[in-house]
Amino acid sequence: MRRFTTLLLIVCLAATTSFGGGYQVGLHSMRNIGMGLIGTSLSYDASSLFYNPGGSPFIKDQWSFSGGVSFLLARTTFQPLNVMEQYNLEHKLNTPFYFYAAYKPTANLSIGLAVNTPYGNSLSWGETWKGRYLIQDLSFRAITFQPTVSYKIKDVVGIGVGLVYAYGAFDMNKAIPLQGSNGDGTLNINGSTGNFGFNAGIMVHPETGWSLGLSYRSKIEMSVTSANADFTVPQSLSSNFPKNKVDVMLPLPANLDFGASYEFGKDKQWMIGMNLCYVFWSTYDSLIFDFQTKTAAVNRTATPALYTDQLIMRIGAQYKASDLLTIRLGGYYDPTPVKNSYLNPQTPSMNQIGMTCGISIYPTKGLSIDAAFLYILGVERSGTYSPDNFAGTYKNALYSPGIGLTYSF
Repeated sequence: MRRFTTLLLIVCLAATTSFGGGYQVGLHSMRNIGMGLIGTSLSYDASSLFYNPGGSPFIKDQWSFSGGVSFLLARTTFQPLNVMEQYNLEHKLNTPFYFYAAYKPTANLSIGLAVNTPYGNSLSWGETWKGRYLIQDLSFRAITFQPTVSYKIKDVVGIGVGLVYAYGAFDMNKAIPLQGSNGDGTLNINGSTGNFGFNAGIMVHPETGWSLGLSYRSKIEMSVTSANADFTVPQSLSSNFPKNKVDVMLPLPANLDFGASYEFGKDKQWMIGMNLCYVFWSTYDSLIFDFQTKTAAVNRTATPALYTDQLIMRIGAQYKASDLLTIRLGGYYDPTPVKNSYLNPQTPSMNQIGMTCGISIYPTKGLSIDAAFLYILGVERSGTYSPDNFAGTYKNALYSPGIGLTYSF
């Protein structure tokens, strides 16, 4: 059952993360996507509730709303070691969205709510591909809710904190190497989970044009309790694979972000910025889980993950071409936390190069139509999943256009 334990680890990771070097990408605002995801030091609208709660008191208007949706399109291929055959991973269209609302009852106090679906995917390798005993298909979606309160001091320092509730649900299928009259045995797992964390941040405007931000999103312990585990195996083996439930505890990694940005030029037409995001991936050291009904084939086991902490580097720029149009560009480098000896088809993680662009059009006072495009190139990578000696080369690319609206008054 080692293959199953690894798959459950990946299911839980997938249910709480998305595309990127470690399957994590911040599709949380069209404006910030267009600038390479550098939002930690920015406070242009209510999206600062997510990127840095300390920035929301600096929003100029009393009310600020922002919402949008992205369209994830991806292509991933796998070629076994020393074999010319190639397999394509089918990514179904996914549409993560976000919504923010911020209100300033006083000049210095801000309260708000952030709703995100930052994690979600639906993918299939097919029922008969070479790695079917590791994964056939997987679908998941998660949503987070974050009520937030923030306060600024003398237009120089802003601090804020938000309570985060994350809920996720998943469904997956894999083959089992037990031959019956209908071919391989199968396993289906589905379940849901939720828990709390927090998001805190501070923003400082040391002098005109400059903005510095620091934010921390906490680790969240996601406990999947009584997930359904349904086996389809030959009748002679059914007693070893009963209809079952499984419990698992998985910590989601904390993120520490630092950002700096500078506005300059006539009427601050230009803005350039950078962001450093440290992801505490080493939280994924190993996973221990427990089947409620134990047999000789199904028991309590542990599977190592051995992820490593990584630093993501991002840069971005914005240019206000006129009162009607703003243009944005950005890019980032997201290194993989997965070691070569644990590279697998459930999370074919590789070093990622992200390139972004975006625009905002202002048809009327207070309203903007925001659009962005994200392209991620996965650096080709070869490796072996050593527990099952599953080796090969992976390539991937992701395209994500998106559209949103921002309204402030």
